[in-house]
Amino acid sequence: MRTRREIMAVTAATSLGFIANSGNAFGKAPETRAGFNSTASNDFKFKLSLAAYSYRQLLTGTKPELTLTDFIDDCAKFGLDGTELTSYYFPASPTPEFLYQLKSHSFRKGLDISGTAIRNDFGFADGAKREENIAHVKAWIDYAEMMGTSVIRVFAGHQKNGISEQETHRLMVAGFEECCDYAGKHGVHLALENHGGPTATAEGLLKFVNDVKSDWFGVNLDTGNFHSKDIYSDLEKVAKHALNVQVKVVVSGPDKKKRPTDFSQIAKILRSANYRGYVVLEFEEAGDPRIECPKYLNKLREVLK
Repeated sequence: MRTRREIMAVTAATSLGFIANSGNAFGKAPETRAGFNSTASNDFKFKLSLAAYSYRQLLTGTKPELTLTDFIDDCAKFGLDGTELTSYYFPASPTPEFLYQLKSHSFRKGLDISGTAIRNDFGFADGAKREENIAHVKAWIDYAEMMGTSVIRVFAGHQKNGISEQETHRLMVAGFEECCDYAGKHGVHLALENHGGPTATAEGLLKFVNDVKSDWFGVNLDTGNFHSKDIYSDLEKVAKHALNVQVKVVVSGPDKKKRPTDFSQIAKILRSANYRGYVVLEFEEAGDPRIECPKYLNKLREVLK
């Protein structure tokens, strides 16, 4: 039998070998800032969620038909793993009690709060408007932390009159880096959506991925927001950087004609990218979302199983 000293020596050597081979035993995944390890098994388990934006007509107005709690209840009825609580349907300054109530209700329904989404614009030069947008993102980082969600969908913004394209990009990158520095201290990721302006193309979106220096930054991949001749190729180019994926039920190219989204192609792209986050349905078409969303969620289940 080995002595205690021999056993300790073997254990120490094994531990050192593990650290040497992995580079950093407790560090980030070796491939991408998105945080989904490309060396993981190809036995995928996708998680499904629904964006509250799908219920926008039911959650807004002088007398909304539903509350966010009702929306969470529907997500549970649909058999989802998560619920995406879009910020647009929150009070202007939500209290901790309000946020914790949503967190508790989601938990009791067996749901994660898969993410939230905000409006922001980092295209403003130094001044009150810029500070207002940065403060808004930081406030929602705090709210996200309280709700226990790890990702916020954010925008880049738009180029302003009198500001060059290069300076606009610099301002946006600086805004993301400042907010990501804050987000990292709270365990929250910022996911930039391909949403027009400088992020309207895969190349434009990748420019931010390359220039923003933060492990807390990635992409919110919206399948309906590229409008090139080869939409699925563009989605494939950026998929490996995705922290969150929002699936629309239609796509449209340069001709602006709507066509059904090829869910099977989306699933193929996500598998190829070793994506392991939430797949969130965002329904924007005509019809009652309480009737239409379950239909499309079932279609997504079929291709993602």
